[in-house]
Parts: sequence; C-alpha cells; structure tokens
Amino acid sequence: MTIPQPTESHESGPAGHGPVAGAAPDEFAELLPQTRRALLHRLAVGQAEGRAPSLMGAVVRGGRVVWTGSRGSVEGEAPHDDVQYRIGSLTKTFVAVLVLRLRDEGLLRLEDPVGRHLDGSPVPEATIAQLLAHSSGLAAETRGPWWERTAGELRPEQADLFDERPQRLPAGRRHHYSNPGYALLGALVERLRGGRPWDEVLRNEVLEPLGMGRTTLRPERPHASGWAVHPWADAVLPEPAEDTGLMGPAGQLWSTLQDLCRWAAFLLRGDGRVLSASSLAEMRTPAVPPEVNAWDAGYGLGVQLVRRKDRLLAGHVGSMPGFLAALWTDAEEDIAGVVLANCTSGPAVAALAADLTGIVSEHEPRIPEPWHPLPGPLDPELLALTGPWYWGANPHILRLRDGRGLELTPLSGTGRSSRFRAERDGTWTGLDGYYAGETLRVVRDEEGSVSHLDLHTFVFTRGPYEPSAPVPGGVDPEGWRV
Repeated sequence: MTIPQPTESHESGPAGHGPVAGAAPDEFAELLPQTRRALLHRLAVGQAEGRAPSLMGAVVRGGRVVWTGSRGSVEGEAPHDDVQYRIGSLTKTFVAVLVLRLRDEGLLRLEDPVGRHLDGSPVPEATIAQLLAHSSGLAAETRGPWWERTAGELRPEQADLFDERPQRLPAGRRHHYSNPGYALLGALVERLRGGRPWDEVLRNEVLEPLGMGRTTLRPERPHASGWAVHPWADAVLPEPAEDTGLMGPAGQLWSTLQDLCRWAAFLLRGDGRVLSASSLAEMRTPAVPPEVNAWDAGYGLGVQLVRRKDRLLAGHVGSMPGFLAALWTDAEEDIAGVVLANCTSGPAVAALAADLTGIVSEHEPRIPEPWHPLPGPLDPELLALTGPWYWGANPHILRLRDGRGLELTPLSGTGRSSRFRAERDGTWTGLDGYYAGETLRVVRDEEGSVSHLDLHTFVFTRGPYEPSAPVPGGVDPEGWRV
C-alpha cells in the first residue's frame, strides 16, 4: 500500500470517452474553456479543502462524458477513469434497478408484503416499495459490531443482521434510512432469480448490457486504497476493505469513473435491455414524505432526491471506510455529475457533484432537442380531439403527443395539468399530477359523435357549460347572461 503523494492534476473533455449508453449525437458536446476551468477549479477546491488523497469528477451531458478531472494520486500516479473506488450506498441504486426489473417482469408487485416472497423477514408485512424507499421502519444498522469495518462472516445468516428489536418505527409512516433493508432486497433478488447470488444477477442483467465491466463486488486492480485523514494533522491511516457478506447490497460495490458515467447516462435515459425510462422516472418520484425540516430533500425508490437552486436532482451518495462517492442526475437538463474520493471523511462530495452539474447548466444551458412532427400515420380522429376543452368555465387545451398520448393543460393559469398514456381499450391513463392513475374516456352520443371527455367524473365539453352536455348538476336553462 503506497502512501499517497502529490501529483499533477488531470483534466479532460470528451476526447477518448465517446458516447455512453443511450447517447445521441451532440454538436455541443465540447465544453467551453471557461466552463472547463470552472469545473477544474471546483474540483481542486474540493480536494484541497477536503484534504482527500485523491478526488475524481466527471460530467455527463446528453448521454456523453463531456468532462473529467482529477486531483491527488493513487499509488503515486494521477488517477484515471479506469481506477476502481468503493462506491458505498450507490450500490443501492443498482439493487433497486434489479427489483424494478422483477416488477416489470410480473414476478412481484411493489405493493406486495416482502414476507410473501422472502421467508424469515423481520418485517414480513412491510411492502417491497417501503423497503426501497426506507420507510419500512427497520433499524438503520445491523446488530453490532459496525458492519462496514467488520467481516461479513460475523453475520452469516439473515437473522444475524438484526437485534431483538429490528423494527424501530411503524412501517409506512416516515423515512428512516435502513442499510439492513437493502440486505433483504438483495436476498429477495436471489430468491426470485432461483438462488443465484445478487451480484451475479447484477452482472448478467445490468452491468454486461451496459458495458460496465469494471463494476465488481470485490476490488480488481487498478484500484485505490482507502484512507482516513487525521483531523488535526496532514497524516493518513489505511482503512480496512472487508467483504461485508449479506450486507453487500447496501454498499459493497467497487466501480470506476468511466463505469459510473455509463450508469448516470442510463439512470437519465434508460435502456430497453435493462430498464425503461418510464420505470426510471418512477424511481425518481418521491415515495415518502420529507422530514419536518427537510423539505428540500426526499427519497424515491432506491434514489435520493434533493433540490438545489430550483433544480431537482436524483441519485445517491455513498460512503464506506476509506471512500466517498456521489452521483446526481438532473433529468430536466439531461446532465449528471459524478465524484469519487478515497478517504473516509473530508470532502463534501454530495455538494461537489451537484455543483459540477450546476456549473455546466449555468455556463452552458441545455440546447433543446429540435422539434419534429410526430411519426406517422396521423389518426384523424385523434387529431379532431385536440384543441380547447372546458371544465365548467375553465379553458384547457388537449394536445396530441407521441405514441397516441395526450396532454391536458389549463389555459387560465389555474387548473390541473397531466399527461396521459394511451391504453388498448381506447382510454387513456394519467401519468402525473392530480390525474395520475385516473382514466380519461371519450364519450360519444347515439350518432357516434364526440359528446364530451370524462376524466373520472370531471366532464370536459367543447364550450363553457354547454347546455347540451351532461354537466354534473345541470346547466341553468337561461344560460349565460349579462
């Protein structure tokens, strides 16, 4: 183990990286010099003030790695993007994707109690969604000693992870981060995949399709050593890198900057071989209420959510003895930031990864995708549904979207917006907002002409309070007056 020594910093742009999974051609991939300098400056400040033996950062935009940088050294050399670091709780995002794959295959429902699929759970009535969102009420940590610095052999059975009071809070009431909860999810994956180890399932179903060959359960050279930095002296102490056994799904994985950039692009855009963009968007949806004093942060299904300067970021931070990691994605800007460090504490990697995305967004706002017509053929009956509709006297616009989807938007500034997915039975299902999950139907009269839209008892008509329409409660027979 080589004590870290100073080296020259490293900074690069997209050259040599190319597109990661799901990337599209982008003539604006090359960052401007002032943006690159601002990114390197932020990384350098983070490494110097955080006193990290080494610190790496990257930005992914439009599915491409547009910038990487590093400071410090690993084994006496400047770290490069193929050096492994331990990524801690970023592992949970991988486990969550495995669980969502099981759901999408119909092998489980997120509403299922975990005891339906996994024997011996200390919270058999808690749902799979609650385990994903840390709202099962399970204890934050395992039975002692501290699992992150001790061998997994100390807890060889699932029951060994929990003490006599495994559940600290009622299930479903509030967010309470639980590392053992993800050990249960890893066991759930193994159970529903025929007893195969969860990391083998991950490699076959996720890592190999995405080209992430350097993400592994145990470190493979080249990899960084983990260090603790003395709080009051510029001295370092090596940290152990134990195999945590059954707790692996909570924070065992090692990865590289290059692999994590691929993971960030996937989390933003999806990949049909692994998980759809719609399921990933579901992961980013808040699943539990925020704590009383934490309205700027929350948790979805396996991902942390934070709001910074009116930007919603989704991802995760991770820490294990000797290592820190952070990955944030901004779906609206299609941008992500990744940071890796090989020290137990010091650099604020969560803020640093968020700042990397913010610097690019502020210096070089996203160029919108070019507008193009919908792919044909165009259904004239659907086109005839578009335009103004009225809920009572409140005007709305119905627009046609790709895949026969619809979007309903109020014109007056008050009202509820939603997007709708077309169903095979001729109805539409709300995707977001107040109408999420609700059914939109086109109602026709006896002659087959469109009469009105029914959105779960809300009647939308072509005119404001049309007397001929079935407006609930009826319309005054004298009509509008002055």
